[in-house]
Amino acid sequence: MRHGKPADEAQGICYGRLDVGLSDSGRAQIRSRISLLRFLAPDVIYTSTSTRATESATEVEGLLNLQAQAVPELCEIDFGAFEGLTYTELERRFPREFRRWMESPTDTNFPGGEGFFDLKRRAIAFQRSLLVKHERKTVLIISHAGINRVLLADALGLPDCHIFRIDQTYAGVSVIDYLPDSVFVRLMNG
Repeated sequence: MRHGKPADEAQGICYGRLDVGLSDSGRAQIRSRISLLRFLAPDVIYTSTSTRATESATEVEGLLNLQAQAVPELCEIDFGAFEGLTYTELERRFPREFRRWMESPTDTNFPGGEGFFDLKRRAIAFQRSLLVKHERKTVLIISHAGINRVLLADALGLPDCHIFRIDQTYAGVSVIDYLPDSVFVRLMNG
């Protein structure tokens, strides 16, 4: 599940690790997914350590009678020097890096931050650890568009350059079944 819509101060700026909370509409988006989450009956919840993700988890914990575990592996990409700047400011201050990001996002390393492969490496390693730790269990991950796209693209066998073909709406729920010999994506952005 992606976190709900962030607070207004995040609108129009680049944020990954920048710690912004949820908006009131973001809280409502998360609560609107409760019946689907109850139907999925998670056994455990993991969340990013970011405020927007932990506040999203808080909206569902009590209703699912579970306590979320916040882990840094599920954090959004660190945009480094790009964090907190508008896209106009980015284009003006970092023209070459900004252009590369727009043309080839999975080949971009952000000044003072991470690159796509850093995000992918930690997301996939964490996902693999969950398959061992929670075999035959339903795990709810409340995270970010970048993490969720990586996990969905991996399940679908998509090349990295196509991950942005996967939409990630605020509070969207995706379901991936990991079976011994196969993986099925059952739902995207539910």
